[in-house]
Order: sequence, then structure tokens, then C-alpha cells
Amino acid sequence: MTYYISILGSSIHSTSYAQAVTQILDWASSGESHYVCAANVHMLMEAYDSPEFQKVVNSADLVTPDGMPLVWIMRLRGFKHQERVYGPTLMLKVLTAAQDSNIPVGFLGGTRGTLDSLVKKIRVQYPHLTIAHKFSPPFKELSAGEDRSLTKKINSSGIRILFVGLGCPKQEKWMHTHRGQIPAVMIGVGAAFDFHSGKKRQAPKWMQQTGLEWFFRLVNEPSRLWKRYLIQNPRFVILNLIEHIRYWMGKKN
Repeated sequence: MTYYISILGSSIHSTSYAQAVTQILDWASSGESHYVCAANVHMLMEAYDSPEFQKVVNSADLVTPDGMPLVWIMRLRGFKHQERVYGPTLMLKVLTAAQDSNIPVGFLGGTRGTLDSLVKKIRVQYPHLTIAHKFSPPFKELSAGEDRSLTKKINSSGIRILFVGLGCPKQEKWMHTHRGQIPAVMIGVGAAFDFHSGKKRQAPKWMQQTGLEWFFRLVNEPSRLWKRYLIQNPRFVILNLIEHIRYWMGKKN
């Protein structure tokens, strides 16, 4: 049984890497259509500000605590042994399991150069993995006809796991729209394509574990990320402090 808590209206599941990988492989082996979100502060604030997007997040079949602030909140709420289930790391663990189980995978997202570099490195790291599909979509919105063509190509490839790296909230919305149309487990992995292709550096482990990954990314991409981290992060802290106080007051009553 999977437990979850609500953080600012978004449901986050209490899971681990091992549990998440097992569930994803079970779905994939059965050819079931599901989608998985890796939730962090950015995603929760996007959801908080958009009821429509919050429905997308809450409709996901699995939402992992990708960011350390979410892990800390879950531990305060009673899940004392909750671990971080970080999208880029989950991707690697699923790739290992897919290779061992002979489950074909695909990749959607990133620029053509990034995607080519990613697939090239993955083929070296996972020589027995079946990569049956890859597609780098244009920045513009696909037309209805283009989307139907893409869906048909994905389905004809026979993949059972699709890694989606379109960025939040675009990737979550895309997965939500295509659940039921694609018989595969779709996993939104955010910046994982950039990290694993070598296009961008990941924060050192100690920064990831202490919740300072945001600072590392802000320093490296200030023009793109300043609003996310310097405006949304403080809002998240304040809103969660209020929610936390209400939570404990409710428990006492």
C-alpha cells in the first residue's frame, strides 16, 4: 500500500527508489499506461498557482519526493525514514532494471544535440538496453496532426518505458494528456537529459543532501532560474510554515 501526504494541495507519495522502480517495472511489464512525476518545490509552486496543473499532478500514478524540502516536510509529518527519490537518479535505476528485464525504453525531449549525446552515453553505460525510440520535439506546440503522428510512432516502437524531459510543467501536462493513448510508463525527469548527456553539471552530493542544490543551479543559470529560486522558494517556505502550524494545531484538537 502506498501512502501519501498533501503539501500545499499536491499529493506526494511516500516511496523509495526500490519501491518506485519495482512499481514502474510491474506496470511496464504489463504494458499499462501510467505516468510518474518527480516533485520538487518548483512543481509544487506551479501547482499551487494553477488549480488546473494541480489536477495534473494529483492525477499522476506516482509522485516521488524529488526535492529535499519535500523530504523534510514528510519526515516532520511522520514518515521519519523518507528518502529523496530524485528524478535523474531514478532514471538511472530504472534504466538498469529495464536492461535486466529486457524492457524497451524511449526518450522524448531535449535538443537534438543533447538527446544524441544522452543516447550515445546510455548505449555505452547500458550495452544490453533496448532503446527503441527517441525524439527531440520542436519548441513550438505540436499540431493535433503532429501529435497523433508522434503518438503513433511511439506506440509502433514497442517501448514500455518513456522518459520525458520537456521541463515542468510541460512534461507533466504532456504525460497527463497521453495517459491511455500510450501503453507505457511515462516518467517526467526534468533536467536529467541535460545532466546525463553532460550538457549541464549536477550539484555535488553534499549540496544535494543538504538542500543547497538550488543555489548551485542558480549560480550556474541565474538569468533562467532567478525567479524560480528567489521568489518561489521564499513563498514555499512561508506557505508551508503556515500549513505546518495548521497541521499540528489540527492534530492537537
